[in-house]
Amino acid sequence: MNKNRGNGFAVVLIAIGAILLLGALGPLIHGLFRLVFPILLVLIGYYAVNRGHKLIGFAVMFVGILSLINKLAWLIGPLLGIALLVWGISVLRGSRPRRY
Repeated sequence: MNKNRGNGFAVVLIAIGAILLLGALGPLIHGLFRLVFPILLVLIGYYAVNRGHKLIGFAVMFVGILSLINKLAWLIGPLLGIALLVWGISVLRGSRPRRY
């Protein structure tokens, strides 16, 4: 019986610790959910298209894709720039005759 007596206090300590941890990790969790929601929209749209609801499925998927592009613009821009640089260099190298 003595073991059950301190459980209430332990639960309160765990709850306070979880609240403090969530407060400290708030920006990280917020950033994660910013990406999870558009991905869920894309998946729900894909599911709707597969179930035969093409119009609403493509509309939901379109909104999810646009939202993902908006959220990942900081990554897409530099990657596009790097890809264009590599492509341009490969075009320049391909136009010259190679001599060994």
